[in-house]
Amino acid sequence: MIEKLIQKIKETNAPIVVGLDPMLSYVPEHILKQAYETYGETLKGAAEAVWQFNRGIIDCTYDLIPAVKPQIAMYEQFGVEGLAAFQKTVDYCHEKGLIVIGDVKRGDIGSTSAAYAAAHLGRIAVGSRTYPVFQEDFATVNPYLGTDGIKPFIDVCKEEKKGLFILVKTSNPSSGEFQDRLVDGKPLYELVGEKVAAWGAEHMGSDYSYIGAVVGATYPEVGKAMRRLMPKTFILVPGYGAQGGRGADLAHYFNKDRLGAIVNSSRGIIAAYKQEAYAKFGGEHYAEAARQATLDMIADINGALDAAL
Repeated sequence: MIEKLIQKIKETNAPIVVGLDPMLSYVPEHILKQAYETYGETLKGAAEAVWQFNRGIIDCTYDLIPAVKPQIAMYEQFGVEGLAAFQKTVDYCHEKGLIVIGDVKRGDIGSTSAAYAAAHLGRIAVGSRTYPVFQEDFATVNPYLGTDGIKPFIDVCKEEKKGLFILVKTSNPSSGEFQDRLVDGKPLYELVGEKVAAWGAEHMGSDYSYIGAVVGATYPEVGKAMRRLMPKTFILVPGYGAQGGRGADLAHYFNKDRLGAIVNSSRGIIAAYKQEAYAKFGGEHYAEAARQATLDMIADINGALDAAL
């Protein structure tokens, strides 16, 4: 799957991923109104609004981008109906030829970790048959429990030729409370990065590993260090736009081949119509606003790469 992701990035010339992290506050009034008229102000109505919102975003951006990253919590909050919307979103993205990075941040051990891996990346056995479940192409994983938590995912990735993005240095302000703590003279995130590179060496594609890392855009100096430490690791970079990351800060997350990283923007794209720069589109044309924000992000990232590489 890493080869397919790289090919899609080359085809689109867009090393970005759109985060499909919908909150009801992002959904324009006309979509909410129609969903509530059909299903009432219920969990099903909310999930339907989220699905219709997502479909509009996907329809207006799929030809520009290689991948999407739905954050499962935004769907789980609506229970079973929300998970159905998550599944519809994943399936529709695949129909449009997009790579799907399931932002699930799972982290457990043994059979529990294996069950998470089967649900999101593999297949589940039911009697004499096996079934795929959510069918993402990549999943995000928390490494806090060590190899016991990661190995079941890697095993499934090898079977299914899928991939992971493992949390190394996250973009949130308090990430340093643990991730920056020194262990044997090194920050913890550096030790995690070394381990990710070692895990990745066991599951390589042609030039990059199927096992990637998450390193936030809000800590560009860390990104520079992690790029040197993990030369064969693809880096998922959250924190662009709404969290303060800019293209000019991100060029060194990439290798000289202009590959090795994919930058995420979530509300900066899907809720672009709420920003002053795109307010002219209005709620009725929220998807067109998302398309323009996507084009602007691609130009920003590529401009930074042109200047730096």
